[in-house]
Amino acid sequence: MTNDHKAWLTRAGRAGERDDWALSNGVTPGGFGDVSDISNCNSLDEVRDLVATALPQEKPQAHTNYAAQLWALKGRMADGDLVVLPRKGTAQLAIGKITGPYRYRSEEVDPTRRHTRPVQWIRVDVPRSIVKQDLLYSLGAFMTYCEVSRNEAARRISALAAGGLDPGTSGTLTNSASVSESNEGLEASDSLVDLEQFSKDRIMAVIQQEFAGHRMEDLVAAVLSAQGFTCRTAPEGVDGGIDILAGSGPLGMDEPRLVVQVKSEQKAISDPVVTQLLGSVSKHQPAQGLLVAWGGLTAPARKALLDNYFRIRAWEAEDLIEQITSCYDKLPEEIRAALPLKQVWMTVEESE
Repeated sequence: MTNDHKAWLTRAGRAGERDDWALSNGVTPGGFGDVSDISNCNSLDEVRDLVATALPQEKPQAHTNYAAQLWALKGRMADGDLVVLPRKGTAQLAIGKITGPYRYRSEEVDPTRRHTRPVQWIRVDVPRSIVKQDLLYSLGAFMTYCEVSRNEAARRISALAAGGLDPGTSGTLTNSASVSESNEGLEASDSLVDLEQFSKDRIMAVIQQEFAGHRMEDLVAAVLSAQGFTCRTAPEGVDGGIDILAGSGPLGMDEPRLVVQVKSEQKAISDPVVTQLLGSVSKHQPAQGLLVAWGGLTAPARKALLDNYFRIRAWEAEDLIEQITSCYDKLPEEIRAALPLKQVWMTVEESE
């Protein structure tokens, strides 16, 4: 990717309901189903007129916002630009490259799948844990389509697409023009941010710092103990593919019984790890398997887990955070001291 190419944030619905569809069909994730085909629109104003006609109940400010996002999709994105899709339900990002012009897929029954551009999805399992906080903050914008340009975002996303880590900024920070200055579209910094996701990212960063390596096994064992299991943690370096044995009852010998493997690496876990855990589960029958995959799962690993649905479950980073928060007050004092949390309430913000 050259320096002339931009990077864009895309979203696949409030619950990520179009994630898999966008990835499997090689397209951006649609949205704005009430708005008709914008193929013949040659300006932001023309798109705004169509939006206003389709959504007369909305305020003019909303018309401008939606039109700016659709114009970004049709008129501002260019071949070779990168797109980032935060995947709901996982702690992963998908990164792809725009490969063609806007197309209105009129054949789609679901109108939210009609506004698209073709995408070559390069990586679909980039762990959020390898992305620095400032870039994650930009990727938390509540918009379906917007440019991400602050803090050298395009260069950094390009590095992630190539299989590397987020290199951070080089020291020369630039800010993009706001919508009021450019009158062309929105940048991520113009939007409200998904504070729930931002909070998870912050918790993820602390866990990564305080519970790296073998310490993550201690964290998982503490969570399971708080949930009523009696745990035995393998000594560091000699686990033989089993990190924790957990059972019910005072001696940990009653059912349900768990064979747990904890992978704290900042990369997606592949299917051989699932196969290894299946072997351990068979050895310790009757038992079930739990795979803690901090960096997420590859597509083959997800399929292997689905094929063994009643034998193995997986906790990815966001799942582990959910388990921690559900029993936080029961965790040992030393765990809570290393991971200080408090509960807050906030209003729900909506996005397309």
